[in-house]
Amino acid sequence: MDETRRGYLYGLAAYGIWGLFPIYWKLLKPAGAVEILANRVLWSAVCCALLLAVLRQWRWIADVARSPRTVAKLVTAALLIAVNWGTYIYGVNSGHVVETSLGYFINPLVSIALGVVVLRERLRRPQWIAIAVGVAAVAVITVDYGRPPWIALTLACSFGCYALAKKTLGLPAARGLFAESAVLALPAAGYLAYLAFTGAGTLGTVSAGHTLLLLGAGVVTAIPLLCFASAANRLPLSAIGVLQYVAPILQLGCGLLLFHEPMPPAELIGFVLVWLALAIFTADLVRQHRRTARLVATRTPDPSNA
Repeated sequence: MDETRRGYLYGLAAYGIWGLFPIYWKLLKPAGAVEILANRVLWSAVCCALLLAVLRQWRWIADVARSPRTVAKLVTAALLIAVNWGTYIYGVNSGHVVETSLGYFINPLVSIALGVVVLRERLRRPQWIAIAVGVAAVAVITVDYGRPPWIALTLACSFGCYALAKKTLGLPAARGLFAESAVLALPAAGYLAYLAFTGAGTLGTVSAGHTLLLLGAGVVTAIPLLCFASAANRLPLSAIGVLQYVAPILQLGCGLLLFHEPMPPAELIGFVLVWLALAIFTADLVRQHRRTARLVATRTPDPSNA
């Protein structure tokens, strides 16, 4: 199997697992969203620590600790991903799976907007059109909900800002997840200890299966992240840009088909507008990638002419 095909398999595995997360988080009831988040953080740190111990990759921690700027970036990234994870778990377990899928559908558009605001990037016309259509979609859904889609917007903005914070860190997937979860591990462990002391926790009190699922939250967090890292090393950005829609499509399917959440006509119109915006964005992304590839090919000298 060639590396490109292997990359697509890794990418589909990563986004497929992320897309089916609603099923997993639903199984963790009656644990509340914050308790599930605390377990996810703590066991992610343990899982990644074991992986790094096997690989004997510890020296980088001293380098990170000596750089206050890097530590600040890690803390920022950790807080942002905690907001993202917590919002997602809350959305799923409060009956808003469809809205969580909207958050990840509009995430690419939010990332474009952050690039303009924070990085002063200049957008091409199709990107401006995609953002405008996306804003119109959110407006339509706001009217339908009678409120802004706060869960979707929080997911999109927190993950967009998280990606921005991670952009300059340059840590591999396992190291990054360990560092971020380690930042949050102490308060997570403290919260779980508080729940155990007050008798309000569910870890070890519901059933053996439920306890294993809570402990497994770290593994199911780490596996897709490692698959994504492997895919990103083997595939062009345009391919990753298309594959990323697998997750929200599966999330939407879970919400509609498994959990029977409603989708009124106005909300459907909003989603169609989002998909139109994403079609414009993706077509421009693929076109730009092909143009760049052709430009590189024309500038590369032919060895046979040397």
